[in-house]
Amino acid sequence: MKRSILGVLLVLTFVAVGIAAAPPLTFTFSDVHASKTAIETDTYGVNDAGVIVGDYVDSASVQHGMILAGKKLTTVNNKACAAISGTGGISFYGVNSAGAAVGWCTSTKTGLDTGFMYAKGKFTPVNFPKSNGTQATGINDKGEIVGLYLDSANATHGFSKIGTKYKDISVKGETNTVAWGVNNAGQITVYATNSAGDFDSFLVTGRPSRTLTTPTQRADSAPSSTRLRQPLRARSMAPTTIPPVPKWAGYFTKASTTMWSIQAALVAPMVSMTSLSS
Repeated sequence: MKRSILGVLLVLTFVAVGIAAAPPLTFTFSDVHASKTAIETDTYGVNDAGVIVGDYVDSASVQHGMILAGKKLTTVNNKACAAISGTGGISFYGVNSAGAAVGWCTSTKTGLDTGFMYAKGKFTPVNFPKSNGTQATGINDKGEIVGLYLDSANATHGFSKIGTKYKDISVKGETNTVAWGVNNAGQITVYATNSAGDFDSFLVTGRPSRTLTTPTQRADSAPSSTRLRQPLRARSMAPTTIPPVPKWAGYFTKASTTMWSIQAALVAPMVSMTSLSS
């Protein structure tokens, strides 16, 4: 009995310390407008210097690529891109510290999605070999580019491009893998569709990573789409148990939110104390 009471007190101490140590989260929201005449501004990426990339639609309803450094707007157009406003129009989705931006648009020649990198006023194509379309969405300071491509059967896969070499990224047991962003350590954020039609998120590293015990998090079930302008609505699900994190070939670690990580950290001492008092 005494050991049980001691266990409860220790658990309460862990909870109290965890709550007290958590700093309050504060956010400052700033409106971003490409220009005073823009009727729409879409922001998708930002680097450490605060340079924002995306696209905007002008007063004539024409879409342009956007690089915004403070109040300085760089309007970017590409003759290889179809004149489309909205999904498929020219846009940037990632930018690194050197100001190199990556994005995609609909090709005027093929009608397929075509990826690119834009740096120092020049476009460099980013297209996965023999694909039915490529979208570049992230770039790090080493120049590694990530995104998605469609294979010959129009199935979606993620990819990584280092130099001139492309590498496929596909989650085993799931479909429609999308690689979204990459940091300077080479870690890549990925999401894919599971057998239930829900979306799972992963962190891909270059070597097997340590398995952590965190709850499963899902997003609303929705039809798969290769178009990026259909954001997912996150939905929290509170499982009664905390399943182990799956790893795919030692490279994929199931992602979790900060809230779930805190909950897992608090539950772990509870499990230990319960076993001690039994």
